[in-house]
Amino acid sequence: MTRPVILTGDRTTGPLHVGHYAGSLANRLKMQDDHEQFLLLADAQALTDNAQDPARTARNVLEVAMDYLAVGIDPARSTICLQSHLPALAELSMLYLNFVTVARLERNPTIKDEIRARGFGRDIPAGFLCYPAAQAADITGFRATVVPVGADQAPLIEQTNEIARRINAVAGAEVLPEARAVIPEAGRLPSVDGTAKMSKSGGGALRLSAAPDEIRAAVRAMFTDPGHLRIEDPGRVEGNVVFAWLDAFDPDKAEVEALKARYRAGGLGDGAIKKRLEEILQALLAPIREERARLARDPGHVTRVIREGTERARARTEATKDAVTAALGLFRL
Repeated sequence: MTRPVILTGDRTTGPLHVGHYAGSLANRLKMQDDHEQFLLLADAQALTDNAQDPARTARNVLEVAMDYLAVGIDPARSTICLQSHLPALAELSMLYLNFVTVARLERNPTIKDEIRARGFGRDIPAGFLCYPAAQAADITGFRATVVPVGADQAPLIEQTNEIARRINAVAGAEVLPEARAVIPEAGRLPSVDGTAKMSKSGGGALRLSAAPDEIRAAVRAMFTDPGHLRIEDPGRVEGNVVFAWLDAFDPDKAEVEALKARYRAGGLGDGAIKKRLEEILQALLAPIREERARLARDPGHVTRVIREGTERARARTEATKDAVTAALGLFRL
């Protein structure tokens, strides 16, 4: 039986953090057995708002790849590949831009929100504005039918499918499959201080390679309930970063719900729930940190994994590009 094709990945703008683990990496580990999974090191995509520091995207390629391998991604079951070394994706991006209007790109809710958040105004980098077409090229280039994304990224999958339908309509055949967005039940993990969602650029992130003292300091600094002054006081679970992280990482869901009930009723201190969370995080991150340190001592191995995966991905994406150009009747030498 043919396995569903899944495309996922990360921009190479820095090492990954525990929010990535909760939001995507844990699911990727499960999916690599029953899906044909491609993990894209999106260094070209990272340039859409990092063109002033292109070296940053390059030096973080190995960082992100080491995080993948350290958490247990198996290159024999998942293909790790480098976006900038897959020329068919760039060619498909250019082609797809002829099947979408500027007005449609600007209406994409994800793009609108990101433009506002970055304060671009009308000085929008063209690469950033055209990102939905580039992502459509990534997804269709691998012929992916499953794409795990956050809820805020779902409009990009919708636009990918619009482009695929237009290509198919012009070709008069189903050249490209449509993709299904898979949105995780848990939202993005909040930052340590609770002021925002965790991100690589924000200050409230905890790296997957964090040392024990970093983990301890992060948990101790976590925002809980400012009105919960004494152990016997009733506390609020909503907006409490410690409980949000327990929901994400504690395998004993029934116990977490029991702790929430005790906290709401009064009689459970912040120190107790922070202690539980720290123990869970220390146990989760210790083997990841150790494996990552081992990989860092052999960057040649990590580079070989990327090179071999990119070669497999190049064959697949070139085949898709050839199929699309042939179906559209473009001149071929």
